[in-house]
Amino acid sequence: MQIIENLKMKEKLYMEKLENGLTVMIIPKSNTRKKYIMWGVNFGSIDNHFILPSTKEEVEIPDGVAHFLEHKMFEQKNGTNSLDVLSSIGVDANAYTTNDYTTYLYECNDHFYEALDEFMDYVQNPYYTDENVEKEKGIISQEIKMYDDHPFWQVYMNALKCLYKNNPIRIDIAGTVESISGINKDTLYACYNTFYTPSNMLMVVSGDFVPEKLIEEIKKRLIKKENTAEVKRIYPQEPLEINEKKKVVEMDVNNPLFVIAFKDKVLENKEELVKKHIAIEILLYILIGKSSSLYQKLYTEGLIIAAPDLDYEFSKQYAHITISGQSNNPEKLTEEFTQELKQLKEKGIDSKIFERVKKKIYGNYVTEFNDVSDIAKMFMGDYFKGINSFDYIENHKQVTKEYAEEILKEVFDEEKMILSIVKGK
Repeated sequence: MQIIENLKMKEKLYMEKLENGLTVMIIPKSNTRKKYIMWGVNFGSIDNHFILPSTKEEVEIPDGVAHFLEHKMFEQKNGTNSLDVLSSIGVDANAYTTNDYTTYLYECNDHFYEALDEFMDYVQNPYYTDENVEKEKGIISQEIKMYDDHPFWQVYMNALKCLYKNNPIRIDIAGTVESISGINKDTLYACYNTFYTPSNMLMVVSGDFVPEKLIEEIKKRLIKKENTAEVKRIYPQEPLEINEKKKVVEMDVNNPLFVIAFKDKVLENKEELVKKHIAIEILLYILIGKSSSLYQKLYTEGLIIAAPDLDYEFSKQYAHITISGQSNNPEKLTEEFTQELKQLKEKGIDSKIFERVKKKIYGNYVTEFNDVSDIAKMFMGDYFKGINSFDYIENHKQVTKEYAEEILKEVFDEEKMILSIVKGK
């Protein structure tokens, strides 16, 4: 078992790659009763075109399969639903699908190993029938229609469509009502057998555990499965340029919603990527964070209703910055933001402001280690990007004002900037 210790945080990560290829990460926390486990699969909504390892054939699947498969995993052959079984013993279980991975999880104070029996059983034993797949189509269709009517989701999806021309990230994670109509049990079994293999999965656990004992308990519950070859995924070529500068739609909203976004290039170097991510977070707070002069001005003028959400979303296939919120006049807000951006590029960053924000960002990273659920989610998401979450603590010091100014000019490029708006009818 490999032990990675972060001396600054006084935290340890116990990591082991099991014989069957499954990677297990354990981050012990002795000061809590809460226990949190996640079992992730490197299969997300963008993985809709790949080479089937068993036949070496190129396969294209309907949009929304990863999400559909996640929905169907809880239904068992004996007629029970694993979510209900776990709930009956006081365990809070769930699952979700992202663009890049699917994850199953539960949290509890007690009955951890009893829950682990059910958890590891349903993830390893899919049960799909023509009947239960057809029934699920109705349920997911309703979910898709609900999101189609959801202004916050639509303003975000329209931003992605403005940013990307070909990348499947521009397609809703759940697919469309039309695309899921093409899913059957054979599609689900083919994708399960292709992606739900130990070497394509990660288990992360955080809580009061003895790592060696926990690993043995996990091994006991694993079904014998061959460690198969890595799945070759096929993604379309994506131009560096944005797809569309602006998209405005009308929906039932009291206050207009906006997303300002910047398309970024994908980086291969993981150390450089972490450093860049830290710099972008610092820059976003300096530009339009709650303590920035621009935010105070926008708020006073009634151009923004609350502090905007600031994010840098990236994976091995895409990278973009989003600034989102509500404004009575998104166009005017965007003008003010663009002006602030130009001035910051011309004048440079104030050293005192830079150091203050840099400390705040470091504080945010430290706080994430306080809660077992935050820890597990962080290590899971970073792992599928090829990053160890400790890297953010280690590389924070390396981000200088001069480096941030370079990133400001390189990434916050007006040519790569888009605006998505949802306004009232």
